[in-house]
Amino acid sequence: MKRSCCLLVLLTLLSIHPLWAQQKEDINEADIASGAIFDDKVLLAGYTQKYKDEPRDILLAMVADDSLGSYKCTAAVRVFKENYANEVLSREKANIVKILIRRLNHSDSPFVQVEIMHTLVVLDRYQYFESMVPALILKMDHYNPVVSNMAYNDIRMIIKDSLYPREARIIFNTLRKILFLSRKRLQDIQTPNAKLSQKLQLLHWSISILGTQELKRLPSEVINLL
Repeated sequence: MKRSCCLLVLLTLLSIHPLWAQQKEDINEADIASGAIFDDKVLLAGYTQKYKDEPRDILLAMVADDSLGSYKCTAAVRVFKENYANEVLSREKANIVKILIRRLNHSDSPFVQVEIMHTLVVLDRYQYFESMVPALILKMDHYNPVVSNMAYNDIRMIIKDSLYPREARIIFNTLRKILFLSRKRLQDIQTPNAKLSQKLQLLHWSISILGTQELKRLPSEVINLL
């Protein structure tokens, strides 16, 4: 009788565990077979598609949930940004910003951080451009290419229609500091890699607004690459 009970418990655990694991990690056989489980970009795109029709309040509740995984949180922020951020009323903005900043301060996920930084600029461009865009520029050097490209693409979206000297100055000064610190390494570069090319493109944009007189403030190693 005792042996039968033990066997029953073991079979029960074996039958529950795979289901529990799938629910916890949202992993299925198709993900494993395709390799998507190891692809950050695919996972983020999958969760974004999954949440694309979620109402605003549900998305914000997900962002506020400390137990939510980083991919899910990133996707929730992204869908909120794309579907609702431009429609937020001024009286609602403070509470939404508070949720986003709390998650930004408590998350160690670069995916979540990048997505929230961009969203804050969308919500209040004047207040958050100066703090968030330089932070996004720093994320362009992240070792994970998905994070790096997210940061670059977000900056491109932010400045797409911008002609403001204030914003160009912020980007120029940030890049100038970064490039001055790496000038010794730049002197041996003939062809810029992808990350450096992205920085040079942003630098070129800022100079096109501020004027070519800004070139004299750059290290000669950068001017040669431009």
